[in-house]
Amino acid sequence: MTATTASATASSPLGHNRTRPAIFIDGEAGTTGLEIRERLAKLPSVEVKSIDPEKRKDPKARQALMADVDLVVLCLPDDAAKEATALADELGTKGPRIVDASTAHRIADGWTYGFPEMDKAQAATVKASKRVANPGCYPTGGIGLIRPLVAAGLMPADYPVTVNAVSGYSGGGKSMIETYDKGTAPLFELYGLGLEHKHVPELQLYSGLTRRPIFVPSVGNYFKGMLVSVPLHLDTLPGKPSARDLEACLEAHYEGCKLVKVIKADDPSSKGGRLDALALNDTDMLELRVFGSDKHRQAVLVARLDNLGKGAAGAAVQNLCLMLGVES
Repeated sequence: MTATTASATASSPLGHNRTRPAIFIDGEAGTTGLEIRERLAKLPSVEVKSIDPEKRKDPKARQALMADVDLVVLCLPDDAAKEATALADELGTKGPRIVDASTAHRIADGWTYGFPEMDKAQAATVKASKRVANPGCYPTGGIGLIRPLVAAGLMPADYPVTVNAVSGYSGGGKSMIETYDKGTAPLFELYGLGLEHKHVPELQLYSGLTRRPIFVPSVGNYFKGMLVSVPLHLDTLPGKPSARDLEACLEAHYEGCKLVKVIKADDPSSKGGRLDALALNDTDMLELRVFGSDKHRQAVLVARLDNLGKGAAGAAVQNLCLMLGVES
């Protein structure tokens, strides 16, 4: 992969002469931060340190806490995440390892992309890295579906891909959550129609695509839960594969993965041609499916996940556990 998937390695997962690693969530009062803290509270193998609420925006206080922990999780807006990283960098060898949940570093040099199941080597790369960028929720589903097909040669890298997706409103940040909580938001809406959504660069890069995909996100009037779909005309793909060929490719790619599962077309949950976006809520699972029509030579690839689970907080905890060598 490119330099954006490799980062500086840490010589030891645990410092400060502690018996268990300490973690600081910078931005723990936000939606993702709260979800991460809730998950970490269930892990006796780690210690979570918090900053005095009155000093949450005090750079010196935050930097002092960074120097006293093994890993920092950034749950901040992009610019603030870059500033926080600079604070950590000023500590030199005493600086903590970082998992960044923002968009700031997902395609940046020196950062590892935190999708451990992306390929067979990625979990080991995450484990050895000092800087890990958490994937976006939408790209987690899109990359999960597309990358194996590109890697296997079933989809050309320059294929004109369209990715459609719907998420619960918790993925839209503080302002969007407020509009839904106040009852002033619509039941359903498309957005990002200027075709400049901030998730597209990582979606393209880590899917292995050379042609920029069209990404059409939407939000529904429910808190969390996500479906990501990729429609395909099978006869436009090399070798004109069947839907089952695509399913077999996904199965081979994710064989043995704990959190990513390929659900076969004959599974009872796939019958009826319907999927509930909320079915994986409160889990860290990513389910992948291939729905196809031999008659029409068409297929729809579908990923289902909790946008706050495998799409955010769950992924962050998975990554930090790999980095610190503790069980999730």
